[in-house]
Amino acid sequence: MARPKPATFDKQKTVAENRRARFDYHIEDKFEAGLALQGTEVKALRAGEASIAESYAEVRDGEVWLINANIPEFSHGNRFNHEPRRPRKLLLHAREIERLFGAVERKGMTLVPLSVYFNATGRAKVELALAKGKQAHDKRQTIKERDWKRDKARLLRENR
Repeated sequence: MARPKPATFDKQKTVAENRRARFDYHIEDKFEAGLALQGTEVKALRAGEASIAESYAEVRDGEVWLINANIPEFSHGNRFNHEPRRPRKLLLHAREIERLFGAVERKGMTLVPLSVYFNATGRAKVELALAKGKQAHDKRQTIKERDWKRDKARLLRENR
């Protein structure tokens, strides 16, 4: 019998977060993907050095790849250090890959990494979102909602 999957992702230590993604995209679905890394990449991640702000994922030859994610070289890595912006393979189940591929091909959606983190067992994971790009009027509406929530919270605090 298969082990039941937890409802939410078990994030112990968040290394990098793409805060802009929630503003630029409508998030449809989220996936947790493993990250195939080299030794010095893991050490650099544990030091908290990573950036996924301008990165994206793509399905190529039945595999999912994280493109343009920056994990800087490890300071004590000597000649065995890794290349900072190399494409990194994301580890997903075959059904998940097929689902992502279908959504990207047919619906014109995008694969956006939301965060890189270590789970409870110490494995590096990527929270990957299936998203659709927002247009300018959607972004303005998001700004209006955010401002209203901030003003509402301030008014409630002042009236107490």
